[in-house]
Amino acid sequence: MQIGTRWAVGSPAPSSIPAAVAEACTKFESDGDFAGDWTLTWLEGRAVATHTSGLRVLEREDGTAATLAPGESEFDLDDDDWLS
Repeated sequence: MQIGTRWAVGSPAPSSIPAAVAEACTKFESDGDFAGDWTLTWLEGRAVATHTSGLRVLEREDGTAATLAPGESEFDLDDDDWLS
């Protein structure tokens, strides 16, 4: 079991967060004047960082990060090429 955490925008990401997810969170913060917090949770062993705005940064199976706008679903990602 992995325990999640919270951190404020502008604060360093926790050391437990994968580098690709931390970089995507930092890029989101630098793209505008965003206040709020991030919440780190784990789903099937992969990191999910959720901003208070609803934006989510997901760790993909290959270790890269995917960013989902509020209302977008992880099912919209093109990770399921085995279904084609």
